[in-house]
Amino acid sequence: MIPTGHFFIVAAVLFVLGATAFFVKKDLISQFMSVEVMLNAANLAFLALVPRAKIAEAQAVVFFVITVAAAEAAVGLAIILVIFRRRKSVRTEDLNGLKG
Repeated sequence: MIPTGHFFIVAAVLFVLGATAFFVKKDLISQFMSVEVMLNAANLAFLALVPRAKIAEAQAVVFFVITVAAAEAAVGLAIILVIFRRRKSVRTEDLNGLKG
């Protein structure tokens, strides 16, 4: 059996990679994928707790995180598509319409 700490290390590495990519990449699609990687890292951390601690609630939390990620994917991609149709670009530098 793989030690639980190994799962947490992989989850932490995935989360850090996702956060780094979110702040480094300048287009919305890459940032959107980075958020998905961070959500999957959180899911991995929750699922690492299930066999050792016998926490069945962690599986329910993962189910809800996956549901929220699916809804976020649908709404996020729709927003990115509308932005692309109006601005002809998905680069964050080109989006200044929300500035005050």
